[in-house]
Amino acid sequence: SRLSTFTCFHPHLPRVCAMPLGWSDNIILFSDSYKVSHWKQYPAGTKTVYSYFESRGCDREGWDSVCFFGLQYFIKRYMQGQVVTKEKIEEAEVIYGEHFGDNNLFYKEGWEYILKEHGGRLPVVIKAVPEGTVVPNKMVLFTMENTDPKCFWLTNFLETLLVQVWYPMSVCSNSRYQKLSITKALDETGTDSWAIPGGSVFKLHDFGFRGVSSVESAAIGGCAHLVNFLGTDTVASMVCAKKYYNATQISGHSIPASEHSTITSWGADGELDAFKNMLESYPTGLVACVSDSYDIFRACGEYWGDKLKDMIKGRIGEGKFGRLVVRPDSGDPATTCKKILDILTEKFAEDCTTTRTGHKQLPDYIRVIQGDGVDYESIPKILDTLKAAGYAAENMVFGSGGALLQKLNRDTFKCAFKCSFIEFESGEVREVFKDPITDKGKSSKKGRLTLQKASDFPSPSADDVYKPRDGDTGVVGGTGFLHFSACKKYVTVASGKGDPAKDLLVEVFRNGSIPKAADWDLGSIRARAEEGIVTADGKPAGAFIKA
Repeated sequence: SRLSTFTCFHPHLPRVCAMPLGWSDNIILFSDSYKVSHWKQYPAGTKTVYSYFESRGCDREGWDSVCFFGLQYFIKRYMQGQVVTKEKIEEAEVIYGEHFGDNNLFYKEGWEYILKEHGGRLPVVIKAVPEGTVVPNKMVLFTMENTDPKCFWLTNFLETLLVQVWYPMSVCSNSRYQKLSITKALDETGTDSWAIPGGSVFKLHDFGFRGVSSVESAAIGGCAHLVNFLGTDTVASMVCAKKYYNATQISGHSIPASEHSTITSWGADGELDAFKNMLESYPTGLVACVSDSYDIFRACGEYWGDKLKDMIKGRIGEGKFGRLVVRPDSGDPATTCKKILDILTEKFAEDCTTTRTGHKQLPDYIRVIQGDGVDYESIPKILDTLKAAGYAAENMVFGSGGALLQKLNRDTFKCAFKCSFIEFESGEVREVFKDPITDKGKSSKKGRLTLQKASDFPSPSADDVYKPRDGDTGVVGGTGFLHFSACKKYVTVASGKGDPAKDLLVEVFRNGSIPKAADWDLGSIRARAEEGIVTADGKPAGAFIKA
């Protein structure tokens, strides 16, 4: 049997426990330990617990909004349909009993009630902004409440799982901010065509599969990147897009490419032969070749730019198109890329062109991909360096791994899930909030919430606009109910004073089911995320909205 044995180091359980290897999807076990005890801690007579999720800001300068993405994955993967069974309840009872050394902490009766009365479907309703929407920080992104008064404890039990939305949301936002910087550089150096395959959609390639913590991270993080771009080597991302985001066609693309092992296996003296083999093995279409195994500048000047030049030029001809993509993988990115372009534009000078802005562009049969040290900070530095040297951003493609999918955490966007409203069996309602005197940044919103356009409140009174507590002796929880975004385009309306008809949050889950109208597809998500990506003169600079 697939068992592993370990000692349970609990003073009341001095025995050896056998636990099965491998995971099962047991929603009852997908929570923090302390939440198992919370069903006893709410005030007597509680019948509704209402909570919300938001980004309370960002630790990266200039990142003033998030591109919301990923909630649908967690709902479909872990919450849709019957997710509570007799076997799962019994499994949880054993594990929690051993974990706590107390069989009375686990609310077995509550889960049995869900199984009996709801067929094992979760009696909660979730409202959220449509995925792909770009929302300013400090605005409500989704809300959740129980639909059965006897399951008031379930709302915040599910916090642990759903707050993991921070990850795909942060990756999607990270990817989008890089799209913005790439688009800006393309526009400033003469790009005019934004339709696929031009523009920015193939300019940032996902190299992150090996750099993340798990296959699931690769899938949902990689899928988040595909909201903004079409290039990926993270195969799991496309599986995620198809299964959880209704992608009806392939959502990402890649090309044949070498790695150091396939080049260095030819030996230092055989590098030229290795390069030639790449061109011969893939005579049409695009092919990428890592070229820094020994001397990137010799590779560009003597090999690609001389001895193999005719083969590269010959990739484009009547009825065929091909391109070599040269990949450096070491050195200072900006300095190295500039020197490579110096060499390649000299070697292929006869076919180079000049953009409308006067920047030099390589012929279509050759480009450069920088895949080392690439992140949201280095991309604009590289492109600014190249722009100053007279080179168009179109010459470049970028690949990013851990910095794209892994170098983020929940505090990147300071994500939080907080209870803001409870209702009692007596009919009494109570606004719930926190406002720690030691950290104003952790104050939370009150009551039921709506997300609305700021234009819905053209002339708000000063008393209605939210103001945080003024000093240690100020009003705890602050005053006012209108939480305007810094850009003054959105407002979170607190204290139940919003207009449901104008709420930008839509119902995405109720009692185990996803409304058909809110089962988002990748195409519509991409279009939403691309809104606001424009050229300097305000023209759309994307491909997905047009598609």
